Amino acid sequence: MADILSNAAEEIAGHEYLAFTLGKEEYGIDILKVQEIRGYETVTRIANAPEFIKGVINLRGIIIPVVDMRIKFQLGEPVYDQFTVVIILNISGRVVGMVVDSVSDVTTLTPEQVKPAPEMGTAFSSEYMVGLGTIDERMLILVNIDKLMASEEMGLMEQLAA
Repeated sequence: MADILSNAAEEIAGHEYLAFTLGKEEYGIDILKVQEIRGYETVTRIANAPEFIKGVINLRGIIIPVVDMRIKFQLGEPVYDQFTVVIILNISGRVVGMVVDSVSDVTTLTPEQVKPAPEMGTAFSSEYMVGLGTIDERMLILVNIDKLMASEEMGLMEQLAA
């Protein structure tokens, strides 16, 4: 088990992460998965979609689903203001929008800065956590965004989850 954790830490260390906030926590995702960052705009609601799927937007002729991560992880009532952004992700060729409270910066983590994710009963399942990135006093919860977006519970990418 320790080998798996150290291999995972080595694999993700030295990578660049886009830091974003949800509530009071700061998260990080692999910058290579990010296609672009846009301000929040009104979405077209889809009937019978789960509550966390806000709807869809037309991105230069491509209709993409938009997921609100605050609703998904039950982090309180989402507030849409001038800081709210949609991170456009490209996950295995599928484009998805992810609404977050704000984006702060892009940061590079060294192997020493990445710690294994602890097992704990949080709203954010540890199976989607790659580890914790520490930068001085900051701590980034590193997310395996591929695994999260392709998960069965998201229902976005049936073909990837299979």
